[in-house]
Amino acid sequence: MTKLDIHSIQKIFKKREPRSHKGNHGHALIIAGSKTKMGAAIISAKACLRSGAGLVTVTIPKKERRAVFISVPEAMIEFREEEKDWKNYNAFAIGPGIGTDTLAENFLKRLITNIDLPTVFDADALNLLAKNQGHLFLLPAKSILTPHTKEFDRLFGNHDSDKERKATAVAKATEHNVIIVLKGHKTFITDGEKSVENTTGNSGLAKGGSGDALTGIITAFLAQGYEPINAAKLGVFLHGLAADITLETQSPESMLITDVIENLGNAFKKIQN
Repeated sequence: MTKLDIHSIQKIFKKREPRSHKGNHGHALIIAGSKTKMGAAIISAKACLRSGAGLVTVTIPKKERRAVFISVPEAMIEFREEEKDWKNYNAFAIGPGIGTDTLAENFLKRLITNIDLPTVFDADALNLLAKNQGHLFLLPAKSILTPHTKEFDRLFGNHDSDKERKATAVAKATEHNVIIVLKGHKTFITDGEKSVENTTGNSGLAKGGSGDALTGIITAFLAQGYEPINAAKLGVFLHGLAADITLETQSPESMLITDVIENLGNAFKKIQN
């Protein structure tokens, strides 16, 4: 199996053009957050902005708008209750903190029936897909699913080992024409044809919010025009690398995902040197 290291990342990373403007770096739409989980929306949006997206819009419940206005003034807002013009965006993510109620379920269905661009599906979106297995066949080609082990088993059945999960991930990526990012100690990425194992990251990421940040990072690379498999690779590697850099000032116990997001800039610098 191929190892995902800094040399392979440097081959796919595209340096930002000095004369570029925000329109050159894409507009990402992140559907995230709910009454008790607005942190997920904030973390995803911050991570997306820190990873280079030109514009980021967060779709949230209208009553929760103040949380985003205060915490991420760089992000724009749309309301989940209103109709969307899907053509305004060139990258999508759904799931962090949206819940699994009827409103979230209906929004997920609207998304997958209205767009044909690769989309990041995480957290509650994965749980809704597990509940509605037929939706897996409706996902836009080369979409990126980012389950941890429990979410993976809800989607594809119980497994006794990571080895079994990896084999299933390859098979399901092929069957549904998607990319699966199986999160864990050594995150496994597969498009069904080629698979890689990440080499960055540490146990400080074993906390709530880490997956929300990864969703934002990967979505930023989709917005910037990376091929979905490369967006997944870059996102996973930089997420872990920023966490490793964070250990220079924090311990695995004290590390927060907001610390990791703040170190994304140092991670970018490291792969560019």
